[in-house]
Amino acid sequence: MELLNDELLEDTYIAAVQFELEPEFIYMLQLEMRRRKLGLREELVTA
Repeated sequence: MELLNDELLEDTYIAAVQFELEPEFIYMLQLEMRRRKLGLREELVTA
Protein backbone atom coordinates (compact mmCIF):
# COMPACT_ATOMS: atom_id res chain seq x y z
CA MET A 1 0.00 0.00 0.00
CA GLU A 2 2.93 2.34 0.51
CA LEU A 3 3.29 2.56 -3.27
CA LEU A 4 0.01 4.46 -3.64
CA ASN A 5 0.04 8.18 -2.96
CA ASP A 6 -2.78 9.57 -0.80
CA GLU A 7 -4.88 10.79 -3.73
CA LEU A 8 -4.66 7.48 -5.56
CA LEU A 9 -5.56 5.60 -2.37
CA GLU A 10 -8.69 7.74 -1.92
CA ASP A 11 -9.66 7.32 -5.58
CA THR A 12 -9.16 3.57 -5.33
CA TYR A 13 -11.33 3.39 -2.23
CA ILE A 14 -14.12 5.39 -3.86
CA ALA A 15 -14.05 3.20 -6.97
CA ALA A 16 -14.02 0.02 -4.86
CA VAL A 17 -17.15 1.16 -3.01
CA GLN A 18 -18.93 2.29 -6.18
CA PHE A 19 -18.20 -0.98 -7.99
CA GLU A 20 -19.06 -3.03 -4.89
CA LEU A 21 -15.75 -4.87 -4.85
CA GLU A 22 -14.84 -7.46 -2.21
CA PRO A 23 -15.52 -6.22 1.33
CA GLU A 24 -12.08 -7.44 2.43
CA PHE A 25 -10.42 -5.22 -0.19
CA ILE A 26 -12.49 -2.20 0.86
CA TYR A 27 -11.64 -2.88 4.50
CA MET A 28 -7.93 -3.08 3.66
CA LEU A 29 -8.16 0.31 1.93
CA GLN A 30 -10.01 1.76 4.94
CA LEU A 31 -7.30 0.53 7.30
CA GLU A 32 -4.59 2.15 5.21
CA MET A 33 -6.54 5.41 5.01
CA ARG A 34 -6.90 5.42 8.81
CA ARG A 35 -3.19 4.66 9.20
CA ARG A 36 -2.40 7.70 7.04
CA LYS A 37 -5.05 9.74 8.88
CA LEU A 38 -6.87 10.54 5.65
CA GLY A 39 -10.42 11.80 5.79
CA LEU A 40 -13.09 10.21 3.65
CA ARG A 41 -14.79 12.49 1.16
CA GLU A 42 -18.35 11.22 1.66
CA GLU A 43 -19.76 13.29 -1.20
CA LEU A 44 -17.63 11.35 -3.69
CA VAL A 45 -18.53 7.94 -2.30
CA THR A 46 -22.28 8.58 -2.48
CA ALA A 47 -22.17 10.36 -5.86
